[in-house]
Amino acid sequence: MPTHEQPLRKLGFLTIGLFDPADPAAGHESTLRIIELGEQLGFDSAWVRHRHLQYGISSPVAVLAAATQRTSRIQLGTAVIPVGWENPLRLAEDLATTDLLSGGRLNPGVSVGRPGHWERVAGALYPDTADAEDFDYRRVSRLLGFLRGEPVTDFSGVEGIEVYSDRVQPVSPGLADRVWYGGGSLRSARWAGEQGLGLLTSNVVRAEESEDFAEIQRSQIAAFRAHHPLGARARVSQGLVVIPTDSATAGQRARYQEYVRGRTARTTAPQGPARVMFARDIVGSSAEIAERLYAHAGFREVDEVVFALPFTFGHEDYAQILTDIATVLAPLLGWKPATGG
Repeated sequence: MPTHEQPLRKLGFLTIGLFDPADPAAGHESTLRIIELGEQLGFDSAWVRHRHLQYGISSPVAVLAAATQRTSRIQLGTAVIPVGWENPLRLAEDLATTDLLSGGRLNPGVSVGRPGHWERVAGALYPDTADAEDFDYRRVSRLLGFLRGEPVTDFSGVEGIEVYSDRVQPVSPGLADRVWYGGGSLRSARWAGEQGLGLLTSNVVRAEESEDFAEIQRSQIAAFRAHHPLGARARVSQGLVVIPTDSATAGQRARYQEYVRGRTARTTAPQGPARVMFARDIVGSSAEIAERLYAHAGFREVDEVVFALPFTFGHEDYAQILTDIATVLAPLLGWKPATGG
């Protein structure tokens, strides 16, 4: 786990892929260019968020399929696909196809639960089956089974000139072993460990045993590893918003500081009946950020990170932040850029 002596092993970034509804193509192109830049800078992974009925990426698998054709090395992930919006069989087909196009670089991150604003979207999403749909871990279990090649029908063979398989096609070997779970509770952390998945720690968690965000994250990681077959070797990636300002202009620094100030109040105490805790965004020089990370109980438990880009900045801002992360901040954490194809 990272200390001043133990280096950060894997560096990733996460983007929401915002776009102007009047010109959505430009926003999607910007996202693809940011992923290309990430590869050029040596990042180990690039991840995209999933947003439905918003002005962000609604089809991350399609975006990553495009990214497979514009990159050759960087790992590509979803953080996360809420499978309550998905048919697991169809999703398995899309994930396997994209993984094959990438040469085995896809890292699907998923989560469970009812779709957001359920009462307002249920009639459009599941007009006839809303009351019968499963929105718990069983939905992910079905997806994992399909990715692993479990039969989905009792029929296979030839019918006329058509050839049928009893399993989801195409098959992409090893994909099921690269599935991650995005969890924000102890229960989710334990379940992900029991399934042998990777754990994507969230910057939104439930205050169950503490009201200290870093301590909550640390305890979830401990619970995950305690239930994972690999124990301490189980893969965990920490997610926080970090905004280095080393090469930022004065105008950028001012906007970044204002962004963080506007989001800080929600981080001071649990929010709502679910007692949700939000991580505090970290802005400053790379040296300042590195010291704050080394003092963070969650960070000290991982050797992989996926730093989240802020929601509302522009392309040039993201390019500056990624460049500073890769060239200044991450080396201070002991990371070395990936190379090769």
